[in-house]
Amino acid sequence: MKRTERVGAIIKVLSENPNRLYSLSYFCDLFQAAKSSVSEDIQTARQILESLDLGLIETVAGASGGVKLIPYISDQAAEKVLNHVCEKLQDKSRILGNGFLYTSDLMFDSNIVKRAGEIFARRFCNLGADYVVTIETKGIPVALMTAHMLNLPLVVIRRESKISEGSTVSINYFSGSAERIQKMSISKRAVTPGSKAIIIDDFMRGGGSVKGISEMLSEFDMEVVGTGVVIASTEPEKKKISDYFPLIYLGTVDENEKTIEVFPNSLIFYKKNL
Repeated sequence: MKRTERVGAIIKVLSENPNRLYSLSYFCDLFQAAKSSVSEDIQTARQILESLDLGLIETVAGASGGVKLIPYISDQAAEKVLNHVCEKLQDKSRILGNGFLYTSDLMFDSNIVKRAGEIFARRFCNLGADYVVTIETKGIPVALMTAHMLNLPLVVIRRESKISEGSTVSINYFSGSAERIQKMSISKRAVTPGSKAIIIDDFMRGGGSVKGISEMLSEFDMEVVGTGVVIASTEPEKKKISDYFPLIYLGTVDENEKTIEVFPNSLIFYKKNL
């Protein structure tokens, strides 16, 4: 294979499997090439991706080392996608009443959730998490994409236990948005006690669901190291949780004037080395 072909193949393999470690020998066998040649190819691929803000190729030293791609979305790309989502959300036909908006089409848009997953992965990549956790709701697509970007398993907490889950642990929690006591359950086989998790959810009003997930994970002595939500309501100002990272804020929804206030979280846009 020509060098340009090898570089293209390396970028393709690493990009489709972010945060997965590949040994140098893997590419040597794939290309039937010497390690010195593959090392030069990887360096070229690294320079290409970094110059275009498409990702960071990291080299891990040691016998069990190799190379992996750290997903990266630039400030400009993140700002563009969030402004696009905000523009979509301002469509007055989305108003459902009681301050709620129709968002299902956006939460199941593969391009949007892929980008949201990249933003969350950029934010949470250095926290040493073992799982990405979400609840059985519209947040599953973006949680799955975040898990893919971080090369972590996704755990979905159910509203109701299923016989196919085997033995489960269940808790009751107060949902601020639904304003009632609800139930959630998780299979005992889904997680390893003492591990770390990132919680991803699609929408947060009072934080009841996220707090419930956190309490559920505490039953397994798990530590929540990060919480991300796609849309967070500005009201109530005081949430049941304090440490969370929203992509978009939902402000006032005026049903009479048919106006919707939404804006991106400005703290998303920060320098690469952070």
